[in-house]
Amino acid sequence: MFLTMGRWCARRPRRVIGAWLLLLLVLGGAVMAYGRVTSEAVTIPGSDSQAALDTAAAAFPGPASGNQPLVLRTGPGGPVLTGDSTREAVERSARAIAEVPHVVSVTSPYERAGAAAMSRDGHTAYLTVGLDVTGRDITPELSQRITDAAGPAEAAGIEVTPGGDLAAAVDRPDTGHSELIGLAAAAVILFVGFRKAAAAGLPLVIGVTGLVASLAAVGLAGHLMDMPSSGTTIAAMIGLGVGIDYTLFCLTRFREFRGRGVPAAEAAALATATAGKASAFAGCAVIAALAGLALGGLPLLRALALAPAVAVLVAVAATLTLLPALLSLLARFLGAAREEGAAAPAGTDAPEPAGKDAPAGRGWQRIAERVTARPWRHLLAGLALLLLLAAPATQLSFGQLDAGDKPAGSASRTSYEQLSDAFGPGVNGPLQVTETLAAPAAGPQDARVAKVSTALAATPGVASVSPPQLTTDGRTVRWQVTPATGPGDPATARLVDTLRGDTLPAATADGAGTAHVGGAAAAVTDLNDRLADRLPAVIGTVVLVAGLLLLAAFRSPLLALKAAVLNLLSVAAAYGVLTAVFQWGWGAQLIGLEGPVPVPGYVPLLMFAVLFGLSMDYEVFLLTSVREKWLASGDSRQAVVAGLASTGRIITSAALIMVSVFLAYLLSDDPVVKMFGTGLAAAVALDVTVVRGLLVPTTMALLGDRGWWLPRRLDRILPELDIEGSAHTLPAERPGTVAAPAAGGPGETTATSPLPTR
Repeated sequence: MFLTMGRWCARRPRRVIGAWLLLLLVLGGAVMAYGRVTSEAVTIPGSDSQAALDTAAAAFPGPASGNQPLVLRTGPGGPVLTGDSTREAVERSARAIAEVPHVVSVTSPYERAGAAAMSRDGHTAYLTVGLDVTGRDITPELSQRITDAAGPAEAAGIEVTPGGDLAAAVDRPDTGHSELIGLAAAAVILFVGFRKAAAAGLPLVIGVTGLVASLAAVGLAGHLMDMPSSGTTIAAMIGLGVGIDYTLFCLTRFREFRGRGVPAAEAAALATATAGKASAFAGCAVIAALAGLALGGLPLLRALALAPAVAVLVAVAATLTLLPALLSLLARFLGAAREEGAAAPAGTDAPEPAGKDAPAGRGWQRIAERVTARPWRHLLAGLALLLLLAAPATQLSFGQLDAGDKPAGSASRTSYEQLSDAFGPGVNGPLQVTETLAAPAAGPQDARVAKVSTALAATPGVASVSPPQLTTDGRTVRWQVTPATGPGDPATARLVDTLRGDTLPAATADGAGTAHVGGAAAAVTDLNDRLADRLPAVIGTVVLVAGLLLLAAFRSPLLALKAAVLNLLSVAAAYGVLTAVFQWGWGAQLIGLEGPVPVPGYVPLLMFAVLFGLSMDYEVFLLTSVREKWLASGDSRQAVVAGLASTGRIITSAALIMVSVFLAYLLSDDPVVKMFGTGLAAAVALDVTVVRGLLVPTTMALLGDRGWWLPRRLDRILPELDIEGSAHTLPAERPGTVAAPAAGGPGETTATSPLPTR
């Protein structure tokens, strides 16, 4: 199938390129028409916070967006907002904002309903803006129009800053510079490796094509589900890295075929049937690992898994279709590669001198020989290093980021600090307590309602409690509870637990009502609890799926088990780096943070799935070569040495590109993006050095021929996947065969060597 697909695309390059251009135009037009949408909303089915949200939404219908603050502030030496002139300016601004499309309500601090929105010193207040669109549909343009409508207040010397979703809309991170830096670094690495501009540029073309298509698709998916802004960034990060890497593997294989005299179109088809097939398998492994996150039962996890999965799928599609078309079309500019000592086949592009490819192979061969000669020493050294790096991960705890962790100067951070200074940190994350009564209440003075009000106000950690709000039928009551601490403070999470575990059960012990605690802080607490509960199942599923895929690919239970254990160690080391840098703050200033920040629970979980999938890429390419050499020679140690020597350079180049792409995202202002960039870069670097350079060759050397043991019953069950497409290689490459000399001289292969046609 892969050979047929590659051959079809290679022989019709203009059709394939035209189809991809049409796809990009369609996706681009859809994005221009409908926009790319993100949302930071968190939905947790079956949680207490979701029950509170659903109860309040049904009993107290309000604006689709909820209440969005527009913060008004005058400096210590400026006029107070309670003065006549400033009040007139603010009220004029409120009337102007009410005229902005999608605005359905504006509450000023001078109204009875908004009296709590005026600070005691009169220098800070906020307008409460209600919109008829949800948070995901609040665009930067809409937020700016609302801010511009407050022009009368600004003219009166009042600083106007959007908060909530209005601020999030204008603060959406722009990571374009990160992609450009990652591409530039990849271009340098590729040019150093190939020494040809066309060969260095081709992986970038495929990577950018996949990036554009996947980001458009993920952005459009945001209309159908809540897609966090970090999801699109992660999709770009993963998609760009794997797109370039997969192209690099296929291009290297194509140049090898060209060096043996294979015509361009056929070489492109064979590269697709070999390295392309392996890339497709590796991509499917990444997607399968991401699919394991569905066991978390959370829409947020599904969205965060869907985004990179789409990016990987697009990268695989581009590798299998667009790449062979471009390889065939640009073959004379891409050069050829051959083994040292081989002469150039007649009628082909002259390959580079053998020294450009051979020294790297000899270097990796020396490393492999040294490592496998003393396997225990190097195995223990590698394990000690990974365990040392993983040690901080034992202190990893899930936390909550809030607007106070945003970059200084951003609208979210500015409004957060202004409100916190004027009203206390808890105003940025109030809790919503709802109670459904068994019998209607006559009013706020009802004994059942008053008992809950008193209990809430007396709870340690509560700064204030609003008067109870009842529905017209008296069956549902709502309180707004303002904590004494900010939404990201661990004390707020403890307060949520106290309200649920002690305060409300005691206040409703007579069975007169059912109470729930909601709000953003409560939702994140539920999210982290749910993630902690589901973490073992998700990790177990991902490890099992990855192990089964490797078992099917290489037909060795011991190698599959070895790969799973080593991958777990490299992920644990990445978690340790994540804990030390972000939770402990070691070197946080070096990556643009002011100090320690909490790690959201979904970050380690998503990192685990992505890293387990990505590590499969290098495992597949390395073990494929080792297995091929072992089948040819029967010497397990020499197969490890030869396999590492033949793949070391290409895997190292691919990993360098991946690390460069990930590190470029440290320039993002979003702490979550920095977490993924740091964790993924550390894991890939460790995977290609410690794991592939030390642990894999030493464990395989120690296992020897036992590493390829396969029970007969399992042998009958497992399919023959032929991951590297050995059925589609030249005769000289097949295990146990030797190419016949061509007429041109000793050791040459002829351009008319028989090739598979099926």
